[in-house]
Amino acid sequence: MSSTGSRSHSVRPEPRSAEKTEDGPAMNESALADGTFYQSQVTGKAERKHFFSPPDATLADAVNRDADSVEFTEEEERIVKRKIDARVLTLVICRGNAHVLKPFNENFGITANNKWTLALSIFYVGYLMCLHHSFFLSLTWWGIASLSFVYAKGYAGLLVLRVLLGIGEAGYYAGMIYYLSFWYLAMRISLCMTGTLPGAIGGLLAFGLVRAHTSLLTGWQFLFLIEAIPTLIMAFVILLLLPSFPFSASFLTPRERAIAQARLNRDHRPQSHGGMNGWVGFKAVVNDVNAWALMLIYASFNVGVATISYFLPTLINELGFTPLASQGLTVAPYAVGWLMVVFQAWHSDRTRDRGYHIMLSTAVSCIGYIVLAALAGRGTSGRMIGGRYFALFLVVGGNFSLFPLVMSWAANVFSPTSKRGVGTAFIVSISNCVSIASPQIYFDSEDNFRDGHAIAAACLFTSFVCAFLLRTRLARLNRLNAAKVRAIEAASQWPEKGEGAAPEGEVWDNSPHYVFMT
Repeated sequence: MSSTGSRSHSVRPEPRSAEKTEDGPAMNESALADGTFYQSQVTGKAERKHFFSPPDATLADAVNRDADSVEFTEEEERIVKRKIDARVLTLVICRGNAHVLKPFNENFGITANNKWTLALSIFYVGYLMCLHHSFFLSLTWWGIASLSFVYAKGYAGLLVLRVLLGIGEAGYYAGMIYYLSFWYLAMRISLCMTGTLPGAIGGLLAFGLVRAHTSLLTGWQFLFLIEAIPTLIMAFVILLLLPSFPFSASFLTPRERAIAQARLNRDHRPQSHGGMNGWVGFKAVVNDVNAWALMLIYASFNVGVATISYFLPTLINELGFTPLASQGLTVAPYAVGWLMVVFQAWHSDRTRDRGYHIMLSTAVSCIGYIVLAALAGRGTSGRMIGGRYFALFLVVGGNFSLFPLVMSWAANVFSPTSKRGVGTAFIVSISNCVSIASPQIYFDSEDNFRDGHAIAAACLFTSFVCAFLLRTRLARLNRLNAAKVRAIEAASQWPEKGEGAAPEGEVWDNSPHYVFMT
């Protein structure tokens, strides 16, 4: 994520709420309730050093102290949420598959299905080479690589650009989860990540653009050009306009910053600085059973995501439609899938549940793959084609609704904030090691990918079982922690720092005071 820059400040002595100021206790209490008292103590002209400056700890501490005492109404909270949605969510969210087109295959020398699956797999090699949390770097690199497709030629050029695309996309989604945790309540993060609608728009664009032709560019080249240019523009818009944290948001007033931070502090109290360093956070993650369970859930369902994302036009083409019609027919599954993604995320946030919703999505997708496997090679009658096309709706909706659910679950399971950042990156990076092999399951094109569908169904079933086991474990931990807290309160004893943070600080996930979302 970009930073709004480090500022040079001096701080005058900071009186506590119980201390009297020259204006008297009443004035002091009024300033504290207004949520601007400690921020007003931060003096000095704001100076932006550079875009990648570390967060300003002085201002962050002042906003957090104001957040502890600010008083606000529900209407004020709604106003702050709308302003954050308008700036943060719009910039984070705004961001086809040309393989079935003969000119694309001829340009890059794709003469067999195994060449295409290798090109898909090598993408994840680049993904693992450079995992980071920078939106600007991800979008810039991805945009340049996508633009390079326009004039590249040959199979070797395709493989190199696929690696570069992987490097560009590395860390984007894990970084999104980490970034959104500084702005949104844990229960709402999944709704902020719904995103199959771009797939529908991409299919519609591909359907139209592949018809374009000039003396310099053909249809598939226009497709990559249209994808690359807006991405590069958005990279610089994000760099200039996307604030890193609520305390540094220039579009919020000092009181609104305190309100925004107060909402988060009452939920999971994220920290913009301090906490574990990278190595300590990594050791905490690899020794956490929950991290490995989440990794298995993600890796299993990502087999389906990694294949359907690229093979959807191919699978529709296998039903007997032309390559051009196949691009257009991807729109409906993505559009209906987006509705399922939004509903699952909304209902999951509303009920504060992740496990059951993940189990439902994996079951829906698994059923879709079973139908595809059962109907593969059964002819091209209207009923067979309709059944297989309907199954694609189940697969797309089930698969893509899993990503926001699983990653937002991880954002709640890991604490403190520094461990959350390492944990989400760990899940994505290890899971993508599996994704290198994922496209290879569609090796049986002569049999309508029957074996590939069966393998994907088995992976989704594995994800279902892992989600059930993790939810059961977390529910049990919550019951045990609640019993420990009752015992501590009865004995009037609080845990030492080694056992977990005190209740007024950021509560670590190994503390009995921490409540896991199940």
